[in-house]
Amino acid sequence: MTKLNWGMIGGGEGSQIGPAHRLGSGLDGAFAFAAGALDHDPAAGRAYAQRLGIATDRAYGNWQEMLAGESARDDRIDLVTVATPNSTHFEITKSFLEAGFNVLCEKPMTMTVEEGEEIVKIAAANGQICAVNYGYTGYSLVRHMRAMVARGDLGAVRLVVAEFSHGHHADAADADNPRVRWRYDPAQAGVSAQFADCGIHALHMASFVTGQEVARLSADFASTLESRELEDDAMVNFRMDNGIVGRLWTSSVAVGRMHGLTIQVFGEKGGLRWAQEQPNQLFWTPTGGRNQIIERGEANLSPEADRASRVTIGHAEGMPLAFANIYSDLAEVIAARKEGRDADPAADLYPRAEDGLRSMAAVHQAVASAKSGSAWVDARPPMFR
Repeated sequence: MTKLNWGMIGGGEGSQIGPAHRLGSGLDGAFAFAAGALDHDPAAGRAYAQRLGIATDRAYGNWQEMLAGESARDDRIDLVTVATPNSTHFEITKSFLEAGFNVLCEKPMTMTVEEGEEIVKIAAANGQICAVNYGYTGYSLVRHMRAMVARGDLGAVRLVVAEFSHGHHADAADADNPRVRWRYDPAQAGVSAQFADCGIHALHMASFVTGQEVARLSADFASTLESRELEDDAMVNFRMDNGIVGRLWTSSVAVGRMHGLTIQVFGEKGGLRWAQEQPNQLFWTPTGGRNQIIERGEANLSPEADRASRVTIGHAEGMPLAFANIYSDLAEVIAARKEGRDADPAADLYPRAEDGLRSMAAVHQAVASAKSGSAWVDARPPMFR
């Protein structure tokens, strides 16, 4: 199999997310790390790219230089990952889509709903893939949850409960720490802090697993540290488009919670529970039956789960492997398009631009709800109403 060419913008030396993308993209040998503009400092970015094995002429100083350079090549990159600060996502993603490149953008895809709608329209008009990195949907047992719901194991789903709460910003002494402070500054983070950063992962997970979209929501935001202008804790009630009841809690001041992403789905025939910190087990309880543990990698799971299971049963599964499943999906779909064949249906699970747009609409509407005494609001972006 001929490797696809992959490039990255951002994610440079010391980046929190860059290593997970590099590990994930390279795990299956489907992508060659061919180009990069990895740092806001051009010299540092070029030097780091070359240390990672990128050729000198494809170690770029900034994304504009990379766009021009790759556009002129016959062996141009097949996919570019955008892992830069949030406020730059729209301009970079838009520019590469318009130039005919496939894009995987870190979340949030954009800062405004209007920008999100524009990205969706451009990707559709140009026929390019625009994916958004809700990477936790790459876990094998999350995909098995989705398959169980879709095939009716739970019957009609009644309730979904999602959490993404940690305690890493609970110390008031960190109020002036620049790595923390910017997250609660509207000038840098936008209209929302914790919900836009972590809560939308949980909200997207609820939609991914149930196959339903969020239609309405009611939000209560709190800034538990007086110095913070944006929220560090949020409770969001929501209703999905077929009537499923949803509850979501997200917090950055939950001392003792390390990561805190969990998803529970309750239907007429049973309930499911999964936690990202223990990703190898999915808890399944049939109505009137005993609690059962489904192990990742065991026999007779769904094709979606089998495709996403990387190591033998009993061994740990981690975030880079979940990211690798997103990259594996994209590699399969891009290769299928280039070869003029149908892609493996089990690979058609990567989060789309439409998901990024729905998330941004939910963020802005949750902010509006919180400011109006938790009033119920339409959570959908205007183009989907």
